Amino acid sequence: MDEQTQVPPGLIHFALMDDVLNLARANSLWPMTFGLACCAIEMMATGAARFDMARFGCEVFRPSPRQCDLMIVCGTINKKMAPAVATLYDQMPEPKWVIAMGNCAISGGPFVFPGQYSVVEGVDKIFPVDVYIPGCPPRPEALIEGILELEKKLTGKRRWPVAPPQVQVTA
Repeated sequence: MDEQTQVPPGLIHFALMDDVLNLARANSLWPMTFGLACCAIEMMATGAARFDMARFGCEVFRPSPRQCDLMIVCGTINKKMAPAVATLYDQMPEPKWVIAMGNCAISGGPFVFPGQYSVVEGVDKIFPVDVYIPGCPPRPEALIEGILELEKKLTGKRRWPVAPPQVQVTA
Protein backbone atom coordinates (compact mmCIF):
# COMPACT_ATOMS: atom_id res chain seq x y z
CA MET A 1 0.00 0.00 0.00
CA ASP A 2 1.25 3.44 -0.81
CA GLU A 3 0.88 6.60 1.28
CA GLN A 4 -2.42 7.68 -0.32
CA THR A 5 -4.34 4.43 0.29
CA GLN A 6 -3.33 3.92 3.91
CA VAL A 7 -5.94 4.67 6.53
CA PRO A 8 -4.76 7.30 8.99
CA PRO A 9 -4.47 5.98 12.56
CA GLY A 10 -7.44 6.73 14.76
CA LEU A 11 -9.95 6.96 11.91
CA ILE A 12 -11.61 3.61 12.53
CA HIS A 13 -12.96 3.15 16.04
CA PHE A 14 -14.43 -0.22 16.88
CA ALA A 15 -14.50 0.66 20.56
CA LEU A 16 -17.35 3.13 19.92
CA MET A 17 -19.38 0.38 18.25
CA ASP A 18 -18.71 -1.91 21.21
CA ASP A 19 -19.97 0.85 23.54
CA VAL A 20 -23.16 1.22 21.49
CA LEU A 21 -23.74 -2.55 21.46
CA ASN A 22 -23.13 -2.83 25.21
CA LEU A 23 -25.55 0.05 25.84
CA ALA A 24 -28.19 -1.69 23.72
CA ARG A 25 -27.61 -4.99 25.55
CA ALA A 26 -27.82 -3.34 28.96
CA ASN A 27 -31.07 -1.57 28.14
CA SER A 28 -32.83 -4.58 26.65
CA LEU A 29 -32.25 -7.49 29.02
CA TRP A 30 -34.68 -10.38 28.55
CA PRO A 31 -34.90 -12.47 31.72
CA MET A 32 -36.14 -16.04 31.81
CA THR A 33 -39.43 -16.88 33.50
CA PHE A 34 -37.79 -19.11 36.05
CA GLY A 35 -38.29 -19.43 39.78
CA LEU A 36 -37.45 -22.22 42.20
CA ALA A 37 -38.82 -21.06 45.56
CA CYS A 38 -40.20 -18.13 47.53
CA CYS A 39 -37.84 -15.57 45.95
CA ALA A 40 -39.73 -16.04 42.70
CA ILE A 41 -42.71 -14.23 44.23
CA GLU A 42 -40.49 -11.20 44.82
CA MET A 43 -39.26 -11.45 41.22
CA MET A 44 -42.88 -11.47 40.01
CA ALA A 45 -43.63 -8.43 42.17
CA THR A 46 -40.67 -6.64 40.58
CA GLY A 47 -42.20 -7.14 37.14
CA ALA A 48 -45.64 -5.93 38.27
CA ALA A 49 -46.98 -2.39 38.14
CA ARG A 50 -45.83 -1.20 41.57
CA PHE A 51 -42.11 -1.68 40.93
CA ASP A 52 -42.19 -1.90 37.10
CA MET A 53 -38.76 -3.14 36.14
CA ALA A 54 -39.58 -2.24 32.52
CA ARG A 55 -38.42 1.29 33.40
CA PHE A 56 -34.91 -0.08 33.73
CA GLY A 57 -34.71 -1.93 30.42
CA CYS A 58 -35.52 -5.40 31.73
CA GLU A 59 -39.08 -6.13 30.81
CA VAL A 60 -39.85 -9.07 28.61
CA PHE A 61 -39.92 -12.27 30.67
CA ARG A 62 -39.50 -15.02 28.11
CA PRO A 63 -40.65 -18.64 28.58
CA SER A 64 -37.87 -20.20 26.51
CA PRO A 65 -34.16 -20.11 27.37
CA ARG A 66 -33.38 -19.68 23.66
CA GLN A 67 -34.97 -16.23 23.79
CA CYS A 68 -33.30 -15.03 27.02
CA ASP A 69 -30.01 -13.41 27.87
CA LEU A 70 -30.52 -13.14 31.64
CA MET A 71 -31.17 -15.92 34.13
CA ILE A 72 -32.36 -14.79 37.54
CA VAL A 73 -31.84 -17.80 39.79
CA CYS A 74 -34.15 -17.23 42.73
CA GLY A 75 -34.58 -19.96 45.26
CA THR A 76 -33.10 -23.20 46.54
CA ILE A 77 -31.38 -25.45 44.06
CA ASN A 78 -31.54 -29.10 45.02
CA LYS A 79 -28.96 -31.50 43.61
CA LYS A 80 -31.75 -33.30 41.78
CA MET A 81 -32.76 -30.01 40.07
CA ALA A 82 -29.20 -28.84 39.31
CA PRO A 83 -28.84 -30.69 35.96
CA ALA A 84 -32.09 -29.12 34.71
CA VAL A 85 -30.90 -25.63 35.74
CA ALA A 86 -27.55 -26.25 34.01
CA THR A 87 -29.36 -27.41 30.85
CA LEU A 88 -31.43 -24.22 30.80
CA TYR A 89 -28.26 -22.16 31.19
CA ASP A 90 -26.56 -24.06 28.37
CA GLN A 91 -29.55 -23.46 26.07
CA MET A 92 -29.31 -19.68 26.45
CA PRO A 93 -27.53 -17.91 23.57
CA GLU A 94 -24.33 -15.94 24.15
CA PRO A 95 -23.84 -13.37 25.61
CA LYS A 96 -25.70 -14.40 28.75
CA TRP A 97 -25.71 -13.24 32.32
CA VAL A 98 -26.80 -14.67 35.67
CA ILE A 99 -28.18 -13.01 38.79
CA ALA A 100 -28.26 -15.10 41.99
CA MET A 101 -31.20 -13.80 44.00
CA GLY A 102 -31.61 -14.75 47.64
CA ASN A 103 -29.52 -16.54 50.22
CA CYS A 104 -30.55 -19.98 48.95
CA ALA A 105 -29.27 -19.26 45.45
CA ILE A 106 -26.09 -17.68 46.80
CA SER A 107 -25.07 -20.17 49.50
CA GLY A 108 -27.83 -22.71 50.10
CA GLY A 109 -29.47 -20.53 52.74
CA PRO A 110 -30.87 -22.06 55.92
CA PHE A 111 -30.90 -25.52 54.34
CA VAL A 112 -27.13 -25.94 54.63
CA PHE A 113 -26.04 -27.76 57.76
CA PRO A 114 -23.48 -30.47 58.56
CA GLY A 115 -24.46 -33.72 56.91
CA GLN A 116 -26.98 -32.29 54.45
CA TYR A 117 -26.81 -33.95 51.06
CA SER A 118 -29.54 -32.50 48.89
CA VAL A 119 -28.94 -28.74 48.52
CA VAL A 120 -26.42 -27.11 46.18
CA GLU A 121 -24.46 -24.60 48.24
CA GLY A 122 -24.65 -21.78 45.72
CA VAL A 123 -25.48 -21.56 42.05
CA ASP A 124 -21.89 -20.53 41.32
CA LYS A 125 -20.98 -24.19 41.83
CA ILE A 126 -22.91 -24.91 38.60
CA PHE A 127 -22.13 -21.90 36.37
CA PRO A 128 -20.70 -18.37 36.74
CA VAL A 129 -22.73 -15.65 38.42
CA ASP A 130 -22.48 -11.96 37.53
CA VAL A 131 -24.49 -10.29 40.33
CA TYR A 132 -25.41 -11.53 43.81
CA ILE A 133 -28.50 -10.18 45.60
CA PRO A 134 -28.55 -11.19 49.29
CA GLY A 135 -31.65 -11.45 51.44
CA CYS A 136 -34.28 -13.93 52.52
CA PRO A 137 -36.25 -13.09 50.49
CA PRO A 138 -34.75 -9.99 48.90
CA ARG A 139 -37.16 -7.14 48.28
CA PRO A 140 -38.11 -6.11 44.73
CA GLU A 141 -36.02 -2.97 45.17
CA ALA A 142 -32.98 -5.20 45.71
CA LEU A 143 -33.63 -6.99 42.42
CA ILE A 144 -33.91 -3.65 40.64
CA GLU A 145 -30.59 -2.62 42.19
CA GLY A 146 -29.09 -5.92 41.02
CA ILE A 147 -30.32 -5.27 37.48
CA LEU A 148 -28.81 -1.79 37.60
CA GLU A 149 -25.51 -3.30 38.80
CA LEU A 150 -25.58 -5.72 35.87
CA GLU A 151 -26.24 -2.83 33.48
CA LYS A 152 -23.30 -0.99 35.05
CA LYS A 153 -21.15 -4.07 34.53
CA LEU A 154 -22.18 -4.24 30.86
CA THR A 155 -21.65 -0.58 30.04
CA GLY A 156 -19.08 0.50 32.60
CA LYS A 157 -21.36 3.37 33.57
CA ARG A 158 -24.09 3.80 36.14
CA ARG A 159 -27.39 4.87 34.66
CA TRP A 160 -28.85 6.45 37.79
CA PRO A 161 -26.97 8.49 40.39
CA VAL A 162 -26.37 6.78 43.72
CA ALA A 163 -27.71 9.75 45.66
CA PRO A 164 -29.81 12.63 44.39
CA PRO A 165 -27.92 15.85 43.84
CA GLN A 166 -27.92 18.15 46.80
CA VAL A 167 -29.75 21.43 46.28
CA GLN A 168 -28.66 24.40 48.33
CA VAL A 169 -31.37 26.82 49.32
CA THR A 170 -30.35 30.34 50.19
CA ALA A 171 -32.65 32.58 52.16
